[in-house]
Amino acid sequence: MAPPSASPHASSRVRALAEQALSRAAGAPLIGGNSVCVLKDAGENYPAWLAAIGGARYSILFENYIVADDAAGRRFVAALAEKARAGVRVCALYDWMGALGAASRRLWEPLRSAGGEVRCFNPPRLDSPLGWLSRDHRKMIAVDGEVGFVTGLCVSRKWMSDPVRGRDAWRDTGIELRGPAVAEVERAFSETWSAAGGPMPTPPLPRSSATAPPAGDMAVRVLAAEPNVAALYRLDQLIAVMARRTLWLSDAYFVGVAAYVQALRAAARDGVDVRLLVPGGSDIPMVPPLSRAGYRPLLEAGVRVFEWNGSMMHAKTAVADGRWARVGSTNLNLASWLGNYELDVVVEDERFGATMERMFEDDLGRATEIVLASRRRVRATAPRPAVRRGGSASRAAAGAMRLGNSVTAAITNRRVLGPAEAGTIAKMGLVLLALATVAVWWPLVVALPLAVFGTWVALALLARAWRLRRASPAQSPEEAAQPAPDSGEPGESR
Repeated sequence: MAPPSASPHASSRVRALAEQALSRAAGAPLIGGNSVCVLKDAGENYPAWLAAIGGARYSILFENYIVADDAAGRRFVAALAEKARAGVRVCALYDWMGALGAASRRLWEPLRSAGGEVRCFNPPRLDSPLGWLSRDHRKMIAVDGEVGFVTGLCVSRKWMSDPVRGRDAWRDTGIELRGPAVAEVERAFSETWSAAGGPMPTPPLPRSSATAPPAGDMAVRVLAAEPNVAALYRLDQLIAVMARRTLWLSDAYFVGVAAYVQALRAAARDGVDVRLLVPGGSDIPMVPPLSRAGYRPLLEAGVRVFEWNGSMMHAKTAVADGRWARVGSTNLNLASWLGNYELDVVVEDERFGATMERMFEDDLGRATEIVLASRRRVRATAPRPAVRRGGSASRAAAGAMRLGNSVTAAITNRRVLGPAEAGTIAKMGLVLLALATVAVWWPLVVALPLAVFGTWVALALLARAWRLRRASPAQSPEEAAQPAPDSGEPGESR
């Protein structure tokens, strides 16, 4: 990253400093000796997953935010159950909120009956009123410690094309990973597995990234993000600062928090080719208008914004300077950066970066560029098709954050607002006016829900304090607070 005129010694020192900065920001070391293959959409991801599951000999670790009770979900559960009956250890983890409205406990019965282990992540609990806000948004598979898949795809027919119904496949990206870094993918699984009900008695295979044999020559980082850690948030900002030539991003639910927007604006003004590809239509109709309200500051700084014209752009990828690339589950919003368990892989390799650039350029061929028209209003250069509804509930949180950003900016006057945000602010003003009217004329309608919620929180705190006091001296507060093992269905307390 040193300038062309820099000496070899200076260039080497700058690279070392960059390596140190990236490692510390991400909290993940650079691991060499891997092979990484890009998998595009369900047409490439699902067959590769099923082939790896079918060839498993010892263990399968399967984690996904949504596993729907449809043809796609049942096919994967059947494949896992078959291997469990054959003596392979199968551990499957799904998210309670992801399953809400998409599946039920019945979906997993074949796997449980075959001897597989299934856990539901973080269903609501009476002793944790707001604990359900943290979700397991990771999507990964690891087989025998030899091959791992890290992706943005859930398991649902929504990700598959349906020519009979005229439905295109959702656009998404994943990777197939082989080599020492697979051990880090397995370690990430063990963390969320423990959070969902106690640690795994023994690891599937006694292998680490230091002892696993090499499978290629690519260097990667496995970023296993946890709530409130913000490692990927720091890394994304650092990459925006360090990019010198290009920074191309695709994201399903971009919500431009001020610090990250400023990093992108600064890069664009410094001559970096910054491009952002987002959905033209969303599975949650309220999200696109809220997201578009944040385009103007980016466009004014020279960031190019594109909206996908297909069914749904769900990929979460980045590629910088053709040699640094990220693929995984993390969206560019606070729900992903701070609230969820997420999993991404960063590949630092020019060949992989070139592949990601070509795929991004191909995607732009099916996208509409957004520009600033007269009076600096944001408009599309071509009409956009609608997208069918359905998908993960965390997208609503992204939209809510965009709404909060616009309203906060209007109240505090911390940034300049544009015409695109006028409708959002007006609607929020009307909602608040309606709530104020209800509070004046029917105060109990507001007071009673607040009193009930306050009582719930108070009792939950007292119960937690009582359990901590009863914990044995040999047990740490963190261990005492660990929830009991549970593989319960959505909505079941644990």
